Amino acid sequence: MRQVVFATMLLALANPAFAEEKKAAGLTDPQIAAIVVVANQVDIDAGNLAVKKTTNPEVKKLAERMVTDHTGVNKAAGELVGKLGVTPEPTDASRGLESNGKAARGKLEALSGPEFDKAYVDGEVAYHEAVIGVLDKQLVPSAKNAELKKMLVDVRPAFIAHLDHAKQVQKALAGGKPEHTAH
Repeated sequence: MRQVVFATMLLALANPAFAEEKKAAGLTDPQIAAIVVVANQVDIDAGNLAVKKTTNPEVKKLAERMVTDHTGVNKAAGELVGKLGVTPEPTDASRGLESNGKAARGKLEALSGPEFDKAYVDGEVAYHEAVIGVLDKQLVPSAKNAELKKMLVDVRPAFIAHLDHAKQVQKALAGGKPEHTAH
């Protein structure tokens, strides 16, 4: 079951629609805005679920961090698109991301205990690896507005920190000694 959750979360960002849209003419700033908002919301929703379901303090700490940080990114993105007068434009990629996120959350809801914790944390590792890849290869290169591009570049270190934190929790869940993670 955890492999299904892992695969669903990864597919949420490794969606062929991203590649097709990129080939078609690149993503527009309104399309990028929609993808950013949806990608953050998917992780906020998964984090909220983990906060409710886990009894593991490290998993709970990771989930709370995801909710707080991704909520902050969405707030900043919303303020920026408002300032720029841009309306996020849904695409096949953002719709697929939302749909896959809901499917992954549904699968997570069916799990409990250590199986839930492992699936959630494995999903966070895969999701952040995918987010960083999409950010680097598609969103930043496609952004036309300098402020939007700067916001995307500026959030990258936080996503790297999220990935590192998730990997540390993943290692601890697998029985490895956790290393101290920076917050």
